[in-house]
Amino acid sequence: MLEKKIVIVDDDESIRKTFFLLLTSKYNVYLARDAQEALARFQSAPVDLIIADFRLPHKNGLQMVQEFRRAGYQGKVILISAFPEQLKSDELQQVGVSHLFIKPLDLKAFTDTIDELLKA
Repeated sequence: MLEKKIVIVDDDESIRKTFFLLLTSKYNVYLARDAQEALARFQSAPVDLIIADFRLPHKNGLQMVQEFRRAGYQGKVILISAFPEQLKSDELQQVGVSHLFIKPLDLKAFTDTIDELLKA
């Protein structure tokens, strides 16, 4: 039974599709192109995990997470970046990022981390 809900936020359609295919057998997976679309999804139905790229149109991933937190989201967050030098660990902790993955991803570590974060 697919009870846990994940929203994947990435402006790259191929990344969204890859993550969808990777996770859809175990979780309810929703896709969003940007922060606005993801927030609309969250406001219509809660999610258990946000997976977001750092570089998004209009807002970066940290700004998006801050917006989710202001809207009442208290769940887990995975942030993905090809540019880790742009991220500061204190900023990640401040907004409550659970895990940071650097591109290219180790898909086994990625799915293992998701499974661990979403344990009941």
